Amino acid sequence: MSSTGRRTPPPTRQGPNRGRTAKPKGAARRAATRRRRNPVVALFSGLVAWILRLVWRITWRAGAVLAMVVGLAVLYVYTTLPPASALLDARTRGSVTLLDRHGEVFAWRGDQFGGQISADTVAPILKNAVIATEDKRFRHHFGIDPIGIAGAIRINLSEGRGPLEGHGGSTITQQTAKLLCLGRPYDPNEWKSEAAYEDDCRRTTLWRKIKEAVYAMAMEVRYTKDEILTIYLNRAYLGAGARGFEAAANRYFGKSANQVNTAEAAMLAGLLKAPSAYAPTSDLDAARDRAAVIVGLMREQGYLTAAEAARARANPAQLSEAAAARAGGYFADWVMEAGPAFLTRETTEDVIIRTTFDPKIQKAAEEAMKQVFENKVKEDSEAQAAIVVMSADGAVRAMVGGRRTRVSGLFNRATMAKRQTGSAFKPFVYAAAMDLGFSPYATVVDEPITIDVPGSGPYSPSNYDHEFHGRVTLVEALTHSYNIPAVRVSESVGRETVRKVAEQFGIKSDLAAGPAIALGTSESSLLEMTGAYAGILNGGRSVRPYGLTELRLQGEEEPLMGQAGGMGERVISREAAENLIFMMHKVVEEGTGRRADLPNRQAAGKTGTTQAARDAWFIGFTADYVAGVWMGNDDNTPLTGVTGGGLPAEIWRETMVRVHKDLPPRPLPMATPKPPRSQPQQRQTAPRDGARDPVERVLMDVLRGILNNN
Repeated sequence: MSSTGRRTPPPTRQGPNRGRTAKPKGAARRAATRRRRNPVVALFSGLVAWILRLVWRITWRAGAVLAMVVGLAVLYVYTTLPPASALLDARTRGSVTLLDRHGEVFAWRGDQFGGQISADTVAPILKNAVIATEDKRFRHHFGIDPIGIAGAIRINLSEGRGPLEGHGGSTITQQTAKLLCLGRPYDPNEWKSEAAYEDDCRRTTLWRKIKEAVYAMAMEVRYTKDEILTIYLNRAYLGAGARGFEAAANRYFGKSANQVNTAEAAMLAGLLKAPSAYAPTSDLDAARDRAAVIVGLMREQGYLTAAEAARARANPAQLSEAAAARAGGYFADWVMEAGPAFLTRETTEDVIIRTTFDPKIQKAAEEAMKQVFENKVKEDSEAQAAIVVMSADGAVRAMVGGRRTRVSGLFNRATMAKRQTGSAFKPFVYAAAMDLGFSPYATVVDEPITIDVPGSGPYSPSNYDHEFHGRVTLVEALTHSYNIPAVRVSESVGRETVRKVAEQFGIKSDLAAGPAIALGTSESSLLEMTGAYAGILNGGRSVRPYGLTELRLQGEEEPLMGQAGGMGERVISREAAENLIFMMHKVVEEGTGRRADLPNRQAAGKTGTTQAARDAWFIGFTADYVAGVWMGNDDNTPLTGVTGGGLPAEIWRETMVRVHKDLPPRPLPMATPKPPRSQPQQRQTAPRDGARDPVERVLMDVLRGILNNN
């Protein structure tokens, strides 16, 4: 015991590890394991563990920084977003709705916008169809859908495309962001056109997808799901110029988007994938096939019962009458070009145009062309044709600008093609003669003639049959389309007189200066020629073809402008016009236009075939309508075996038979002149030396002198 009174503990036995602190058993086992493990393995394991710890430290720090950057970007975009109501109208320009002569819609142009709709007012079945088609997890994601993106990348790679090519996995919110061009408005100083602007907005790059994702997340913060869906429903392009589901429902089905049924909703939702390819006005079968796929998706996702899906498939959507007709594409294009640009092609307003268009007559013209080309033209023929039908006052009722009829924006051969008119010009030669007092039974000698044309040399026309027919009446000369008599009459009345008559009737193209003017060597359009013939039918007054009767702004009652054409000044006397109609009636009844003869109805007209048969024409009229037909090749190469009295006359006949189907026959407004009592007993073939009857020569010289003095 120590002096302090404490008991000294007994000494302990010290072993070999004397002085070391005892370790826990677990640590001892790990130490033993390390001593037994291979040093190389231990080194490698330690290195891997260090790398993983380093990667983790970098990753979570980088993730935190990225999240902060994304959050700031989303916050910034959020502050720039306007109210949802300001983003509903996608139009960059106005729309034009065209009405036919009965007040029914037959065509649209521009960005058609049917009016604002919302996710609350649109038909529920349409809303469900859109979500089922485009974004089945729309109600649950935050603007982007990682599951959808991963699935899209997997599909793209499996199909041999790049990860961002093909399927995009975009949500409805992302698609809406793209429709808004990520908030960049159209600037004409930055883009050459609105089309270029929209192409730029649709570009897909990695950086663009990142910006799109940020914008989409900002939209999810700023707007409700229904507001995002409302913007999408109003801005999506759905083909045929329709912007938004309200415009598309009106365009294709003639009803509001809140009235569509299941089949119609599926067809509209199906357009989102490829609006042009699946537009029902372009390919109804493809649109219906796509709609059937959408019905299947809606069934899989529980939006439809099996019975409802089966009913939708059994009763596919039907187009409205106007959409199904798809008529008047060329006509609508012509009206749009003819009207003032600021109210048609470049309008920023919604415009309503009432026109002279008649869908029944348009259908008749299209069916006539199709019937003749399918049955009487070689399958590999590249020949084209055009048709114009109008009333006697110049009101155009139908227009076909080429063999492809239900189109728009193509080359319109009825208005744009300027071609030689051939013998279709001859009525204006005889119109001048009739107006100067000649009778249809006045005579002219069909014999060789040579005219010296200053600067060109001698001009010696010949007849189509390369024969000479002696003394013939004017009505005979026109009936059989003899060339030499037409030139003689033109020279007798004066080329300038013929030119003046043609121009006043509406032929505005430059007319030939030489004697060949009588044979139609000048160029004109089918619309001009048909309008000029309308002037003959209406009794000799000029005509300006027109298609627009009234133009007003949508919602306004007062029109901004009215009819832009019609009958003008008198060109020839009514008596002269009636005599000319009689002569042209003989063309159809007995002459080169016999194939145009109509059953139980009087018709008049004239054939025309140019040199080497490059152009073939037939233009004529009944008491009710005037119609013109042109046929030729776009490259101006000769037709094979075609003359104006052949296929063009047959197309004309097929058109007019259909046009007059329900109309009672009416006589032509023509004179019935009696032939003179004494007629030559026989027709002599004129000598080929160019000699002319002395009496005729004196009379012609006197007539030229009178005309020159006037």
